Amino acid sequence: MSSPSSSVAEARKALGQRLREIRKEAGLTARALAEREGWHESKCSRIEHGRTLPSDGDIRAYTLHCGAQDQTADLIATARGIEGAYVQWRRMERAGLKRVQQSVAPLFERTRRFRVYQSWVIPGLLQSAAYTRAVLSTVAHLRDVPDDIEDAVAVRMDRQRILHSGDHRFAMLVEEWVLRTVIGDSDTMAGALGHLISVASLPSVSLGVIPLGTPRGAGWPVESFTIYDDAQVNVELVSAHLTVTQPGEIAEYVRAFAELSTIAVYGAQARTLITAAIDSLG
Repeated sequence: MSSPSSSVAEARKALGQRLREIRKEAGLTARALAEREGWHESKCSRIEHGRTLPSDGDIRAYTLHCGAQDQTADLIATARGIEGAYVQWRRMERAGLKRVQQSVAPLFERTRRFRVYQSWVIPGLLQSAAYTRAVLSTVAHLRDVPDDIEDAVAVRMDRQRILHSGDHRFAMLVEEWVLRTVIGDSDTMAGALGHLISVASLPSVSLGVIPLGTPRGAGWPVESFTIYDDAQVNVELVSAHLTVTQPGEIAEYVRAFAELSTIAVYGAQARTLITAAIDSLG
């Protein structure tokens, strides 16, 4: 896929909305603003509807002509965040899956509080080696990346040392269908679920499972994401890896995680769901 992800498209629209509001508050029409800057009138429409990401110069023009120069720096930072946040999986994986796994090591080491929501697979830090191997094999097949799966698995397994060392805390949420989705084969899945029960008992780990059929007045299923302290969110999309660093956007993910947490079950109830998933494998 080469089109922007829905998340990035929404971010562009939100930025365009802010610029449109600034223009309207200044009492300017799009035509008047375009004339002052020497633009074609359609440029304002493309920016304000999120079809074009404004450059630094475009944003300065908006804030200059609309008397909103106090907002220039924040708007430019927002635009740069959108531009840099969207990274094609293929570009990340061009050097191999091992490199992708290694690239996050500094982030994991400096983070103290991890909040993870997974609607696709068991969270990486809680995966068994065989389950990780099956996941990465699928990734390698779908995306035609270098075959360094065993090295990548070794890096991810070594990273799990963080569960047992240092002042780290892990709040993990998974949808029950993650437990029911067979990755690899039945033996791989049974082993992965048994491993999940084991690591969920660690003092540093809180595991919540959102049961199938739970009323979704709050906590609507969304893309998988990880919150690193309150500094960064990484979002997993089908075609890309999205990094969110804007405080307002991070706050939205924090709220989403809190809502999802309220409809999850924990402890013995969560283990019952995992055990039932193992039993269903026969």
